[in-house]
Amino acid sequence: MNRRVCSASAAFALVALCSSCSRPGETGSKSGSASNDKAALAAQSYVAPGEKDEYYLFYSGGHSGQVFVAGIPSMRPIRTIPVFSPAPGFGYGFDEETKAMLGDYTWGDVHHPGLSQTDGKYDGRWLFVNDNANNRLARIDLRDFKTHQILGPIPNSMGNHGSSFVTENTEYILVATRFSVPLPKGRYADPKDYADQFNGMVSGIRVDPKSGEMTVGWQILTPPFDWDLGSTGKGPSSGWAFWTSYNTEMAHDSLEVNASQGDRDYAAVVNWRAAEAAVRDGKATDMDGVPVIDPSKVPGVLYFLPVPKSPHGIDTDPSGRWIAAGGKLQPTASVFDFEKIRAAIEKKEFQGDFRGIPIIRFEAALEGEVPVGLGPLHTQYDGKGNAYTSLFIESAVAKWKLPPWSDEEKKDLSKVVLDKISVHYNIGHLVIGGSDTKAPYGKYLVAGNKLSKGRHISVGPSQPEDSELIDISGAKMKMLYETFTDPEPHFAQILKADAIKPIEVYPKAENHDPNAVWDQKDTGVTRNGNTVEAKVIAIRSRFIPDRIDAQEGDTVIVHLTNVEQTPDMIHGYGVAEYNLNIIVDPGETRTLKFVAKKAGVFPFYCTNFCSALHQEMQGYLAVKPAPKVASR
Repeated sequence: MNRRVCSASAAFALVALCSSCSRPGETGSKSGSASNDKAALAAQSYVAPGEKDEYYLFYSGGHSGQVFVAGIPSMRPIRTIPVFSPAPGFGYGFDEETKAMLGDYTWGDVHHPGLSQTDGKYDGRWLFVNDNANNRLARIDLRDFKTHQILGPIPNSMGNHGSSFVTENTEYILVATRFSVPLPKGRYADPKDYADQFNGMVSGIRVDPKSGEMTVGWQILTPPFDWDLGSTGKGPSSGWAFWTSYNTEMAHDSLEVNASQGDRDYAAVVNWRAAEAAVRDGKATDMDGVPVIDPSKVPGVLYFLPVPKSPHGIDTDPSGRWIAAGGKLQPTASVFDFEKIRAAIEKKEFQGDFRGIPIIRFEAALEGEVPVGLGPLHTQYDGKGNAYTSLFIESAVAKWKLPPWSDEEKKDLSKVVLDKISVHYNIGHLVIGGSDTKAPYGKYLVAGNKLSKGRHISVGPSQPEDSELIDISGAKMKMLYETFTDPEPHFAQILKADAIKPIEVYPKAENHDPNAVWDQKDTGVTRNGNTVEAKVIAIRSRFIPDRIDAQEGDTVIVHLTNVEQTPDMIHGYGVAEYNLNIIVDPGETRTLKFVAKKAGVFPFYCTNFCSALHQEMQGYLAVKPAPKVASR
């Protein structure tokens, strides 16, 4: 039986099973109809055992520091990708390579993953994620689903929240600071002098088009606003980017009150092509090794645009013309026309300036304010002319029609609100596959809800986050499935499964580690002074060599090569009572380095079940006591 017939049969069986069920007190016909409806919805997300999902869902892992991977439509969790936090289950943060990437940090705060793009569409090469806590940016290679680079802390930047926003051809990852501090970093100033002594920053992180290697390209100095979410342009807005901010009041304490005084806040309208040109033309000054542009002295790089009070998201639609900004304390989504923004800039339709940076006149750029509901945060697009806005206070998603609007709709913009669906509860981000590209998928929406409020069996005071899968393929949104995740997802990205073909084995020919060995005759243990170095191979079901001798106080280095070339033949290397574990995938070499601080005999063993003789895959680290120094 082919897969399509198999799935259809399973769905039919599910419908038949549920149609015979009824709730206590309900009549058969009523409950049968309701059950049929539920079963039909359930069938849309059902993926039979052994079948594959259509999409990848990459969740940010929040303060776990990791990225979670699930499938759509099943919503089944598939994998965790370690990024900013050690993960012993993957040996991450224990070998020399990943320890070096993590540096001195043992956690991060992942908020906004961004997929690499070519010509404004996902190209399936890389996933970039930010660290809000420690001002870093990481690159995950989707060839092997592993973190290959962590950049940062980024100079002159504090609180990398406003990222990771990818330009149309992955020229840059655009980043903005959440927190303002005295610059250069490390300089002290009293927070009471916040308005005069503190600054924010917008950064362009350059990406090598072949390797993906990230470097800091340029930065733009900003007033001490708290930059929030952003998006990159496309089409008519190509070469531009947008960020919302809160705290244009420049308060330094009690922000809940003091940063909500103004009627509007400012969005940053950044011409990143002009920033590139300014650096080339020598119009930037060096700060901590980075060219920094003062936009008050370099016109055309940065403009301010008034947006609804206390905003969160600002999102560019697939055409690149329409930009929606939601104010948390305002029940509307303000829709701006980039063509009007550009015209206002050309005509100098400004309502003054802020510290020398022009403020675009709100009315000159506005297309309309859509009454979406209470607490609008973020907007996503389906590529069919529709927008979807998350409503935090209302715990709902509103679907509305993008411009151009008819004259009748312009008179009453409530008419462009097409549908609304409740979610559970207090939705933050939402994601539609490809919403930030020229070509969204427009089939599913995932709501990332902050509170689950007992929609699951009790797990004590600490509750999981709630994620809901919504069908957006028709005129009305339909709730399909609900699942729960570890704390704390924020944004997510959805990628078609066939957009990438991850490897399952590292080919031997691609292993260029100088310490890799592939044959028993090349293995061994050598001593050089107080350093003991072992070149070891792992193969079902043995380590060769399976004994390493050292002396207390020695530095021990183990280069472990997994010589398997068979998928899923992963080997681990754990050293008992030494707090050490590395994981080595087929064809990979990893290096473990430690000081033999304790004398004795310590077993090492394979921590990944690999064969029927997995238990036998072990050896010994034999550490002789250090010679006693005779006292005089």
